[in-house]
Amino acid sequence: MAITTGTTINPAALPRLLQLCSPALPVGAYAYSQGLECAVERGWVHDEASAGEWILGLLDHTVRRLDLPIFARLYRAWQAADVETVRRWNARLYASREAAELQREDRHLGAALARLLSDLGIQDAEPWRNAPRVCFATLFSLAAVKWEIPLPEAATGYAWAWVENQVAAATRLIPLGQTASQRLLVAAGPVITAAVAGGLTLPDEAIGAAAPGLALAGALHETQYSRLFRS
Repeated sequence: MAITTGTTINPAALPRLLQLCSPALPVGAYAYSQGLECAVERGWVHDEASAGEWILGLLDHTVRRLDLPIFARLYRAWQAADVETVRRWNARLYASREAAELQREDRHLGAALARLLSDLGIQDAEPWRNAPRVCFATLFSLAAVKWEIPLPEAATGYAWAWVENQVAAATRLIPLGQTASQRLLVAAGPVITAAVAGGLTLPDEAIGAAAPGLALAGALHETQYSRLFRS
């Protein structure tokens, strides 16, 4: 699928996209670092440059090659009211998480967003409130469809929310100054654009990611002595 250029988002949908991407979205994403806390503890990430390498590297190698192509398939399945296909891609994404903590994080965020969307009147979210395996991307894509947010913009928002949460975690853990954090977000802009362009056009057989460092950090964090974050 080619991404159309010059997409115009419905003015009524833009605030909903900003709502989904906002750190104020009550799903608890602030409590998770996705292995970054372990990477800092072990000295793999220790300054602005290494934080950028870690965050933007994962954006390119995992978000672009795994999350975003599956996000696109979830979005289209919700559009078609094809719940079986939604469940299949949700299961694929959940099974691809590299560590138990990362699976628990996705389940927590996905279930929290399901509860929120259900309370906001999106009935299709209700069955996912207590699902044993649910991904945040599954409910984010559902909200995007129901709020008529075009796929490229929704995928960009999903990737941005991921990056912003990682930068916020790095700001607390390294720690980084506010200006350094903003430089990382600026640097992430073109990487997000490229990730969306590549991720939304990836064929089924090319979907998948290998991030050994993330897998190690996720596993080692489970027994880390002192922790601020839950992953």
